[in-house]
Amino acid sequence: MRNRVVLFLLHTLSWLLLSSDTCHGVESDIRCLETLKLQLQDPNKFLDSWDFSNKTEGFICKFNGIGCWHPDESKVLNICLSNMGLRGPFPSSLKYCTSMTGLDLSNNDLSGSLPEDIDLIIPFVVKLDLSSNNFSGNLPAKLGNITYLNVLNLQHNQFSGQIPWQVGRLGRLTTFNVVDNPLSGQIPTFTNKSFGAKNFANTGLCGKPLNDCVGPAKKSHTGVIIGAAVGGIIFGIIVVVVLLSALRGVEKVDEEEDVEGNEWAKSIKGTKGIRVSIFEKLVPKMRLFNLIKATNNFSRNNIIDIGRTGTTYKANLSDETAGNLSF
Repeated sequence: MRNRVVLFLLHTLSWLLLSSDTCHGVESDIRCLETLKLQLQDPNKFLDSWDFSNKTEGFICKFNGIGCWHPDESKVLNICLSNMGLRGPFPSSLKYCTSMTGLDLSNNDLSGSLPEDIDLIIPFVVKLDLSSNNFSGNLPAKLGNITYLNVLNLQHNQFSGQIPWQVGRLGRLTTFNVVDNPLSGQIPTFTNKSFGAKNFANTGLCGKPLNDCVGPAKKSHTGVIIGAAVGGIIFGIIVVVVLLSALRGVEKVDEEEDVEGNEWAKSIKGTKGIRVSIFEKLVPKMRLFNLIKATNNFSRNNIIDIGRTGTTYKANLSDETAGNLSF
């Protein structure tokens, strides 16, 4: 008897919990559609049939463009509002349709950018079709977090910037189309699927399956070459300046060393004898070495006279012979 009571209580509790979840889910989905109708402009009155005064079970399942998990349960499975002339932004109220797996808003006049937290608004969507609208701005990177996506159709919009690399991580993606958008940059690598060039018909995109990108990699390589060339030229100029400075220093030292003005003596060939003109005694021919030694390297202090015939030096020979010689 006691076991029967326990089982009865467990069944009752389970029923109450399930009823609470269902009721909460129904209320959330009704709120989703009520707010959606308020957010979108409907010039063609397609959404006028959405009557929320009728509170019978599953009443929202009869709404135009709404599919439910079960006809008698107000739990949205998918929303298809294609080709209705609707206007406005991407509806954030869709976050209240917590069990929705399909969303088709194609062929309308919706505009603005997609919300950055789109993965929190439609986390379980399998098919997302936003084609042929006026959506713009960058594609949110968090599209890559909607992991159940099989179909992502964004063609014929005004999306710009790059395709986020996170989109390439969508392992279940079988259909992807971004034709006719001013997108640019590298096409991401997709994990489990390769898409044809027809899915990326935008002049600004590059990489497989389109032409190779000629941007960052080659530009950076060119920059390295230019930088190396400029660096080489600057280094060459520095070397030339240093060499010229060194040569000037050597010339200056040579000039300082030749303060006696005897540079001309280096041009005298020492292999021939030099005839001495005036000496107290007769002096034989002399070698250059002896002559330089006798005149103290032709020092100015040894100059006696500078005349038409040349310069006369006082010379002291090793044999104590003294005299004057002219060149």
